[in-house]
Amino acid sequence: MRVPPFQRYRRFSQISAVFVLGMVVGSVMYNAIFHMGYNVLWLNNQALRVQIEQYRKDIQTLKKYNNTSTVIREIKLRTEESTGKEGTAPLDPVTMKEIIRKMSTDLEPMRGRSMFDIDTDGKLARLLLDGKIYIVREKEYAVRIRTMLVMEGVLQIWVEIGPYRRS
Repeated sequence: MRVPPFQRYRRFSQISAVFVLGMVVGSVMYNAIFHMGYNVLWLNNQALRVQIEQYRKDIQTLKKYNNTSTVIREIKLRTEESTGKEGTAPLDPVTMKEIIRKMSTDLEPMRGRSMFDIDTDGKLARLLLDGKIYIVREKEYAVRIRTMLVMEGVLQIWVEIGPYRRS
């Protein structure tokens, strides 16, 4: 009985191993590219959902107060990241959008208020929101109101958002 030489099979096994390895690496690369694209799409979707919710509230308020020009019809929140310690990582957009969504529900009673009573309403908003802690994804974030501006029925609030540090 004759034993076949294994030199011939060794070359075939190396070629097949390289081919299988190429398939695995290719599928990993395709999966990474797919998930990157999906993540961008998901972030855009979250931003658009927040924007649609804001527009719905604005439309309801505008329908309700369309004949009155001295009320707050729209609330816009502008965010700034906390400029505390250098070692803090910037907040991701999903966390920012979630905090803005929670803040806009807290500021909802300000809609329909008179613009001339902004001094008392501004104090109320500062008492309610300044230093308030929001919990998003099991992390605590502190909010600090920087500036409030009312113009033509639009209340614009600039807030500073940063991670909450216990004293």
